[in-house]
Amino acid sequence: MGNETIRTRFAPSPTGELHIGNARTALYNWLFARQHGGAFILRIEDTDKERSTEAFTVVLLKDLKWLGIDWDEGPCKGGPFEPYQQSKRLDIYHEYLDILKKQNLVYPCFCTVEELEKERRDLLARRMMPRYMGKCRGLNQDQQAKLRAEGRKPAYRFKVRQGCILFQDHIRGIMRFDGETIGDFIVMRSNGLPAYNFAVVIDDHLMKITHVIRGEDHLSNTASQLLLYEALQCEPPEYYHHSLILGPDHAKLSKRHGAVSIGEFRKKGYLSEALFNYLGLLGTSLGAGREICPASTIIQAFNIEKVGKSGASFDESKLKWMNASYLRSYDVVKLGEAVRSNLTDNADNEIWDLPDDTLNAFIALIKPNLETINGIKDYLGILYDKALFFTEEADAILKEDKNIKVLLVFYDLLDAKEDCTATEWRELLRQASKITGLKGKALYMPIRAAITGMTRGPEMDALFQFLGKESIKKRIGRLIGNKRHG
Repeated sequence: MGNETIRTRFAPSPTGELHIGNARTALYNWLFARQHGGAFILRIEDTDKERSTEAFTVVLLKDLKWLGIDWDEGPCKGGPFEPYQQSKRLDIYHEYLDILKKQNLVYPCFCTVEELEKERRDLLARRMMPRYMGKCRGLNQDQQAKLRAEGRKPAYRFKVRQGCILFQDHIRGIMRFDGETIGDFIVMRSNGLPAYNFAVVIDDHLMKITHVIRGEDHLSNTASQLLLYEALQCEPPEYYHHSLILGPDHAKLSKRHGAVSIGEFRKKGYLSEALFNYLGLLGTSLGAGREICPASTIIQAFNIEKVGKSGASFDESKLKWMNASYLRSYDVVKLGEAVRSNLTDNADNEIWDLPDDTLNAFIALIKPNLETINGIKDYLGILYDKALFFTEEADAILKEDKNIKVLLVFYDLLDAKEDCTATEWRELLRQASKITGLKGKALYMPIRAAITGMTRGPEMDALFQFLGKESIKKRIGRLIGNKRHG
């Protein structure tokens, strides 16, 4: 296929927030389309009326945009194959059902949920693969009419042919499924809504999707879908089934592992660029040891056929490392906007009241130490005296007499100065070192603990310049109290 014909799609169901695994699937499809100059289509599969909501659709679109994944056709964009929402395409599915009816490739199934569940349990008890055994396949017209007269509304099942279903998966190689183990599957439910496999085939065909990239949990669905393509005499797309994202215990990533949705990672203070980068690498490689890469590089280097066959373990510590790297080089003004957007709870309302120049100066001070945007909360004590909180490590340091001596010396040296430039701050530390006989951490740590409540943080020179002489005197003075003259 020529590059101009390539069309990929992401087709989520709006039944919850966008899962990190589904986001990676969307990203793979987006990367493949962008790499080949093709089109990326977004389609909303919302035929599950009980669980699908418009609110989840809105969140889903927001999360994709935040992550940096845009679409060429779909909701809010339109396109030549509208509508891109399955609940608005029901007439189309019934037209294709009529085509299958005329070819005698489907039949009405009157089995109740209870009857189907009993059949499933019986097969499992016999150690057989659960599937529909064709109870209604042989019903004649009179039998069907009788069941309808009883008030039973039928679903429609596709007649699965016997034999091998063979297809090429461009990640996993040749895949084989046996028609007998699949069983006749539902294409139209009794409530008039299409089943997943039926709607997907029709939509992918009509929207001219050329490449389907999705998780390995859809492999068996592909076998069923190929049977429908065959019945409708339509050319199927190319298939790529990537591995799933796993938790630290190598089980499928779920809520018990912690955050699993894009929205949760956004709220935790991760940058969209970092999460995009991490997902683009998860389960594959860009080669040459490259890890921190802009979207343009990832598009160029991405190779869908080299995506790993085994599960990719989600490592939040690696994501945090990558996020910290992005934060260090992030524009201060943009980061200030992100901070105001993220820190909206009552405890952080004072952030909103800061002038932009003050907030940006504060961010410039601490961003080399941040791992996430929300990490700014750990440093609010630098900004506000009332937010100053002493960690256990800092508190232990400030209880030692030798460290109090350092503070007494530093306070007196500071008190003798009218103001301090960057050079003068370093001179004060040199003098304090000469008087106390201490160097390095032994000298700096008590001062850092006293003015920030922490044992880690910004460089001392930058910290001094940001806080200024009076603020530092005030903080140290509260700790040493009358010991200064004792």
